[in-house]
Order: sequence, then structure tokens, then C-alpha cells
Amino acid sequence: MGSWTAEGRVTDEQEAASDETLCRRIAARDDAAFDLLVARYQGRAYRLAWSLLRNAEDARDVSQDAFIRVWEAAERFRGDARFSTWFYRILVNRCLDHKRRGRWWTRLVARDDDPDADVSVVERQPAPGPDAGDQVSEAQTMARLWDAVQRLSPQQRAAVILHAQEQLSIAEIADVLRVAEPTVRVHLHRAVAALRKDLVP
Repeated sequence: MGSWTAEGRVTDEQEAASDETLCRRIAARDDAAFDLLVARYQGRAYRLAWSLLRNAEDARDVSQDAFIRVWEAAERFRGDARFSTWFYRILVNRCLDHKRRGRWWTRLVARDDDPDADVSVVERQPAPGPDAGDQVSEAQTMARLWDAVQRLSPQQRAAVILHAQEQLSIAEIADVLRVAEPTVRVHLHRAVAALRKDLVP
């Protein structure tokens, strides 16, 4: 692979570098590598954080905090798992810590006073399809689904979102949550059962 520019510009070869290579460059305090990795993951990081926290401001704060942690701890990345798994572990832990601090619960209650306050851009997007009635029905279904997901335990919620939204394998979810694979399967089984109970008439 070619050399990295001293000026911090991103070359074509750098853009093609693997996440793991970029993380090693970050450990060597390469700003360009960090910027590129953030560009690759910021959308996914925000989406995952928002799915867990359901608050746009909190999702931005927590995802940014996770990237700061990557910069600080890049030298600890051993490369025995994919970078994405390591990063998702950091991000999910930050989300769970954030909830335990109580801000999420406060803002969830506050949403009753201003229903639109924490509605993200994602929620405002119309469902695909030419029929307005179908769009309304789809939006209502998604709203019910998210409400049901929020009633899951934090571990079940994280497992479901990582599996369904981020398409991580059982093994990768186990690595992110630092639990055994059978535990992940139990979380998913119980989550699906709870969602079906809430959603199926």
C-alpha cells in the first residue's frame, strides 16, 4: 500500500484501506485515517445510537463520544475481530451507560409534552409506495414496532437491532455485548416472542 500523505489528504489507496488498517493508522495518530473511518461509520453509528436511545441529540452525542473513544483506544484494537464488531461494542456500551445515567428516561417522559421534539429525520420520511393510505398504514406499523422494541430489556433491544438492522451474526453480537452465543439466542428468542405478543392481533 502507498504511503499516507503528510498533509492529511486522503488518497485513493487510503480510501480502499480496510477498517482494520485505518484503526492501526489511528493508533499511530494519523488524523486522515481517523477522518476517513469517521466518514465510513458516522451514519451507521448515529442510526444505531438513535435506535437504542430514540433521541436525536443523545444519539449524536453518544456516537461522537464513541469515535473519541476509538481515537483514545485504537492501540488496544488487537485485530482478532473485525473493527466493526469492536466499534459496535464501544457504541452499545456508551448507549447503555447513557441510559443508566437517566437522561434518556427524562427526555422520554418529556416527549409527552412535545410529541415532535425528538422525532428524527428517519421517522419523518414517508414510506415507499404511491398510495397515501399505504404510507399512513406503514408509518403506523413502524411506530407500533418501535414502541414495542422500546419495551424490550436493554440487552434484548440491542441484540434485536444489531441483528435486524446492522445484520450482525450471532457470534458478532455476542462479541459486542460480551455474552455467550447461547445468551444472544435467548435474548433474540425472548425479544421476538415479546414483539409478536405486542404486534400480532
